[in-house]
Amino acid sequence: MVTALSTEPVLPDPPDAPPRRIDTETLGRALDRIRADVLARRGAEDARYIHTVVAVHRRLEIGGRAALAVSLLPPAWLAGTAALATAKILENLELGHNIMHGQWDWMRDPAIHSTTWEWDNPTPAYAWKHTHNHLHHTWTNVVGRDRDLGFTVLRMSEDQPWHPAHLFQPLYTALGAPFFEWMAALYDLEADAVLQRRKPLRAFLRDATNTLRKGARQAAKDYLLFPLLAGPSAVPCLLGNLTANTARSLWAHTVIFCGHFPDGVRSFTEEETEDETRGQWYLRQALGSANIEGGTVFHILTGNLSHQIEHHLFPDLPSNRYAEIAPRVREILTAHGIPYTTGPLLKQYASTWARICRLALPNAPRTPHGNTAS
Repeated sequence: MVTALSTEPVLPDPPDAPPRRIDTETLGRALDRIRADVLARRGAEDARYIHTVVAVHRRLEIGGRAALAVSLLPPAWLAGTAALATAKILENLELGHNIMHGQWDWMRDPAIHSTTWEWDNPTPAYAWKHTHNHLHHTWTNVVGRDRDLGFTVLRMSEDQPWHPAHLFQPLYTALGAPFFEWMAALYDLEADAVLQRRKPLRAFLRDATNTLRKGARQAAKDYLLFPLLAGPSAVPCLLGNLTANTARSLWAHTVIFCGHFPDGVRSFTEEETEDETRGQWYLRQALGSANIEGGTVFHILTGNLSHQIEHHLFPDLPSNRYAEIAPRVREILTAHGIPYTTGPLLKQYASTWARICRLALPNAPRTPHGNTAS
């Protein structure tokens, strides 16, 4: 490895250029100032934003379900399905994900507090907060520690050992994308941790029971209760709910993969994170993330995870602030010679799939920099 994140991290350059040492302490102080500035300015504007998103979500869900109740009429089916899919995307990404990060805990509103929110998703909130907030955001892209690096079934880094099963990862990635919310629920059970004796069997059985119960409630609501309430429109209502859930899964899968796996995103070894300082942690987040370019509505529909770099740097800051601070973050990273990986959705998506396919093969060639980003 050319890059080291220990006492004096080195950012790799092309082979003919000398290594550049990154002053991570100065970097850390500059990014801390951004964080402190946002914390000092949180207030009524942010409250209006989150309350508006909550209200829009509720109206879209009510309107969508009402339209699907009379969805024997094709225009009503299209309108209802589109509204419900949008509502579910907002609830999953901009509301559920960010609320459970504690981004709105400062408001002391129990309706949008990380300790009380239970999202429209098969995964219980407590399980997701453990695997995502604690494991992923602490060990972002660290091979062997961040289970989100390939979600235990994909090979997304050259430092991950290759297995013949990885030959099929393009296929099972594509097949799993429409059911991403259910795949995530299974993933959050941490069955691999039980096999490795890092999670007690009793805890696994408890989590599996809770997930089955919650998943059953979710399925009963969308595929039994509301179709029955729709009467003559039961079948199109059921199909509308199924389509909305599938659209949400495909969109969440796309956004998440484009923020973590496109060209330019690095992975790390455990040795590189030994005695990691705050500034070095910031450097790892910046190198291990990618943004997606788009407009305001696009960013909201991604849960502002299109600003994945800013989110990984500041996971508990209000998501509506990411677009505001992104130019400052980019300026600071550029001044330190740190890449700011960003691009339009199609470019990032194509790059992500190229990586999935390339790393399905054994002995993938290293990049000129010698790091693990493709």
